[in-house]
Amino acid sequence: MAQPSEALRAALAASAPGRPLREGLDRILLSGMGALIVVGDGPDVLNLCSGGFLLDAAFTPQRLSELAKMDGAIILAADASRIARANVHLVPNPNVPTSETGTRHRTAERVARSINVPVVSVSERMAVIAVYVGDEKHPLEPIPRLLDRSNQALQTLERYRTRLDAVSRSLSALEVEDLVTLRDVVSVIQRAEMVRRIAEEIDSHIVELGEDGRLVRLQLEELYSGVAADRRLAVADYFHRTEAHGLEDALRALAALSTEDLLDQKGVAATLGLPRSDEEVDLDLGLSPRGYRLLAKIPRLPEAVIDNVVERFGDLQKIMRATIADLDEVDGVGESRARAMKDGLARLAETSILDRYG
Repeated sequence: MAQPSEALRAALAASAPGRPLREGLDRILLSGMGALIVVGDGPDVLNLCSGGFLLDAAFTPQRLSELAKMDGAIILAADASRIARANVHLVPNPNVPTSETGTRHRTAERVARSINVPVVSVSERMAVIAVYVGDEKHPLEPIPRLLDRSNQALQTLERYRTRLDAVSRSLSALEVEDLVTLRDVVSVIQRAEMVRRIAEEIDSHIVELGEDGRLVRLQLEELYSGVAADRRLAVADYFHRTEAHGLEDALRALAALSTEDLLDQKGVAATLGLPRSDEEVDLDLGLSPRGYRLLAKIPRLPEAVIDNVVERFGDLQKIMRATIADLDEVDGVGESRARAMKDGLARLAETSILDRYG
């Protein structure tokens, strides 16, 4: 499912339950009327306006529904705090392509594609509210249906998170024992990316739910806690780094994969450059982590210090074999932090192995 752009998310948030604009839209819908509303009154909007009359009145849901009784469009301020004009005839470029059939919806889509403002269309015949921003169209769904979809997505997220935690713990144990294969790494990264996508979909529902999405947001925050950091660290530990291909590039490439490609382990491995692009992908290939994931689990260890340690030693096994004196030589570590790192890694190694074989 394609996620809405930031501009569309902002428009959905402005028309979410609990906002005055949504109350006005619901009143129009309940009255069995239609409406065409442009949220923006800048020069580019006014250039498309013909006729109507100037209001410049404070916005209220009641005024919006009363003005909708007229056939013309209603022009609101960019923050929907004022009603600028009413009964306006909009004249967008007729050459702008549109997939809509009804006059009101065709006009809404053409205006949204012509200028960078949200346009809301309320269908009298179909009783549907649609928000247009640029090339995007989003029908506003009834709140009960959105809540049902959000709850189903939360259940799916919980199952995926449980599985992610399991494969992540397994990977930690394998890293300690230096037994990691490409298959183990890809499995964790796949699960983390799937969890991220489900969370992103739920977050879009929350935006549209407005005040009714508070409980859904609390559940999402609990289930998604730490996943973004774990995903980033897993990729940082294993992706093939070059001068032209850094960590952010790898994360963007991962996020750009289609769902079908994400399920292909060899495809995910190739996206991250594992192994090198000129080698055949062998999922049983042994890999060595750089150490970011396990070092990040040590309390009060700054990210800059982790970077220095990884840069100094190169991989996790060398870090684990390093003495306190070796660690003390790394910029930003110091003797006390070096002892904490040795103790922390020892505890993590013991815990990870017990989890795996206990």
